[in-house]
Amino acid sequence: MKRILTALILTFAAVTLSAQESSVLVNVVCGPFVQNVTTTGFTVVWVSDNDAIGWVEVAPKDEQHFYYAERPKFYDMSGCGIKPVNKIHKVQVTGLEPGKTYRYRVMMKAVDHYYSQLDIVYGKEYGANTYTAALPEITTQKESYKEVRFAMVNDLHEKDSILRSLFSDEKRNKGFDFVFFNGDMTSTISDEAKIMNHVLIPASETFASYCPLYFTRGNHEFRGKDAIKILDYYAFPEGKPYYTFTYGDVFFLVMDSGEDKPDSDIEYQDAYCTEPYLLQEAEWMKGVVASDAWKKAKRRIVFSHIPPDTKNAWHGNYNMATIFLPILNAAGVDLMLCGHYHHYYSRKKGEHDAAFPVVINSNCERMEVSVTDSKISMEVYDADGKKVHTLSL
Repeated sequence: MKRILTALILTFAAVTLSAQESSVLVNVVCGPFVQNVTTTGFTVVWVSDNDAIGWVEVAPKDEQHFYYAERPKFYDMSGCGIKPVNKIHKVQVTGLEPGKTYRYRVMMKAVDHYYSQLDIVYGKEYGANTYTAALPEITTQKESYKEVRFAMVNDLHEKDSILRSLFSDEKRNKGFDFVFFNGDMTSTISDEAKIMNHVLIPASETFASYCPLYFTRGNHEFRGKDAIKILDYYAFPEGKPYYTFTYGDVFFLVMDSGEDKPDSDIEYQDAYCTEPYLLQEAEWMKGVVASDAWKKAKRRIVFSHIPPDTKNAWHGNYNMATIFLPILNAAGVDLMLCGHYHHYYSRKKGEHDAAFPVVINSNCERMEVSVTDSKISMEVYDADGKKVHTLSL
């Protein structure tokens, strides 16, 4: 009997402790930014300054106040039933309607101590007071599109001032269905704070809280002791930095083009195994181009940081040409968009062994792309908003 009473007392004490609040505060230090928008949902990512449990609350954009009703809560489900306690939060929102605009807010509860599920000490909760704060909004994908519009930048190499300038026009940003970062947004990731300070914070403060952000690695995102951590900041649709997504009848294939020199190069100090990694990616790509979704698409666009090249090329270009071109050349690609060379360059179909046009964006300009059934149009703007290139396919 004494053992039972002791156990009950200990359990009561633990539960009582779990209900206590500490003085630990939690705040958002990066984000929120939106990824993977579909017809029925989207993913919200943000970073907190302390460990916390995070969730997202969602309401339709209508005449009702956000506080009108209890709003549905969406949690990070990566714990498979256990709420993750961490600083990087990725929450998938589901069950929405196509082509509809929603308000959302990120919420957190700081975790001071987590001794066991019966012994958790929480800090203060974080969340915007919606009667004073304007909540970000996001619109789900429509079921069909007459035109898909997106913007692309690349090779900014931590020049966040240029990134802010390229997306300073909020009205124009809201005309894009998404924005794509096509690699080398960083130089050497010696500290993961570089990912936030030079890329994600400027993005979230200019467009990414309401316009979806997609990303692929450039060769410089492979470099630095914290380079592998960049994968933690993106909710890749298929769990890897090569993936696919669609907008209506437009199919987008995102490649990870690896490093630009052989793995054995002295600069890499035996840190990489990109050669077998690219071969794995090629096997995945064969399945993509054989899928019904790929075959039924009216337009097929490929993103790759490094362009394919066999003439006076480095090893990364050679890998792109020898490993991936045999797959893509037979797959009906309409366009490949690249970076890496730091200058604008348009290649016609058939040049450099590619059976499709390849357009390379510069390192300080924003490319805007419009995709319809009849044509693909591109306009390129510099940081001052001046149009510097146009192209129609």
